[in-house]
Amino acid sequence: MAKVESFEDLDCWKSAKELTIQIYKICDDTKFKNEFFAKDQLKRAALSSMNNIAEGFGRFSNKEFIRFLNISTASLDEVHSMLLLYFELGFISEPDKSKAIETLKKSKHQTLGFIKYLRTKL
Repeated sequence: MAKVESFEDLDCWKSAKELTIQIYKICDDTKFKNEFFAKDQLKRAALSSMNNIAEGFGRFSNKEFIRFLNISTASLDEVHSMLLLYFELGFISEPDKSKAIETLKKSKHQTLGFIKYLRTKL
């Protein structure tokens, strides 16, 4: 594993950031124009996924870090659920939904792998 000096070095954070950018672009679509609560909740959940990784990195123990990584994965599940619903409601196109879910799954896989690694260090 490469040396990690900042949360920005973590692949799971990079993927969560990529997802957050995708979500912001999806929410800029005119189909979401009057869906203020939906846009806000979706953006907040995506932000939570990346920000909890960053916040956990700043903690002083692996146990605390793992707790924040678990919160991040829960936020990813929340984003996933909303993407499925908003696709069914016609707010999100199939390509946008699929691309976001692919990035989401990548981030979740990386985060869960990192949790597993950190647990070996407890």
